Amino acid sequence: MMTKTYQLKLGPLTRDLPLIQLNQDLTIASFVLLGDAELTHYAATQFTELLSDVSFDYLVTIESKGIPLAQELSWLTHHDRYIVLRKSVKDYMQAPVEQPVSSITTSADQELVLDGTDADLIRGKRVVIVDDVISTGGSVLTAKQLIEQADATVVEQVAILAEGDAAERKDIRYLEKLPLF
Repeated sequence: MMTKTYQLKLGPLTRDLPLIQLNQDLTIASFVLLGDAELTHYAATQFTELLSDVSFDYLVTIESKGIPLAQELSWLTHHDRYIVLRKSVKDYMQAPVEQPVSSITTSADQELVLDGTDADLIRGKRVVIVDDVISTGGSVLTAKQLIEQADATVVEQVAILAEGDAAERKDIRYLEKLPLF
């Protein structure tokens, strides 16, 4: 059985993304950044240029697919540390801050969690939110709320792909549009 795909072109790179039907009315092209070192490096290089005019102290990403991008972008922009918002409270966390979040790619209720230690670290700082794909924007909005609860300022929001209507948003920077089907 052949899987239907969407061909994503990102600069010099091409990826065939499998089409996944989420429900009767919505099919997405499944973009998984994890394990794709070439695409991760390319995207981070592009964001390094896009963010060259932005003064920031930390990158903040959402578990899990944004982690390799934040890692590479942190390295390329000479930031020694980045923050990962987790999807559940971990035993090692001190005074975690939690917010519920919904995503079109996950049917179960989720939450985003900012470790209190990280909240202290970003307090009063300027941060950039980094994600792999922005679709409805629910995860990025929740991330922004957590960051603002920590008294930090979001100065930019970036994603490799803007899916569907997210491509019309003016509050994010992205590298390529990804259609919904």
